[in-house]
Amino acid sequence: MLGRIHSTDSFGTVDGPGIRFVVFTQGCVMRCRYCHNRDTWSLKEGEMVTVDELMKKILAVKHFLTGGVTVSGGQPTLQPEFVAELFKACRAEGIHTCLDTNGYVKSITPPIADLVDNTDLVLLDIKHMDNDLHEKLTWVKNDRVLSFARYLDEINKPTWVRYVVVEGYTTKEEYAVQLADFIEPMKNIEKVELLPYHSLGKHKWDMLKDEYELDEVKPPSDELMQCLKAIFTERGMTAIY
Repeated sequence: MLGRIHSTDSFGTVDGPGIRFVVFTQGCVMRCRYCHNRDTWSLKEGEMVTVDELMKKILAVKHFLTGGVTVSGGQPTLQPEFVAELFKACRAEGIHTCLDTNGYVKSITPPIADLVDNTDLVLLDIKHMDNDLHEKLTWVKNDRVLSFARYLDEINKPTWVRYVVVEGYTTKEEYAVQLADFIEPMKNIEKVELLPYHSLGKHKWDMLKDEYELDEVKPPSDELMQCLKAIFTERGMTAIY
């Protein structure tokens, strides 16, 4: 089976627990204004690879992987059959599997269910709880994302929620409260990762001659991050940044 891949990283440390082999898939339907992987958006670019080809790379560094394998993007759920087959091959080798996704899933089809079933941990990026602001930030609505989050809760799939803190969009306390209200009843949420905005991916926008609208936006202060973190920890949730 072939998959469309953007790139790989054999020593990832920020996409799930431990040191991980990270596969970045090609193609995404969201258009996040702060995206640091702008070059993964196109559905037609990237390299076509087989599961066997990826597994050879993974097994070559398996002894370094204290964590496992993460598939990120791009948007991995656009290629559910391929990612599921890769995860099955990883599990056969005793390798932990992690899906890093924005959760934009149209419906829980058999391929999506199979993918999630073969995933040990989901990193779910919830961009915004306000539907209008979510659309302003990503150019798509958040109903599919929230529906996918509920599905993960229903099947009790271990999940870390990720929330990017960016001035002008997600820095207000009320927005963090909305997210906390949404996930507090969910028993599958192990952790909330608050991710301070950065512009490290701006050069990719420049390379593609695309306007980076957040050029003047600064990273959030430590004081603000602590304040938002407290909204979750005061409810008994684990939150880090």
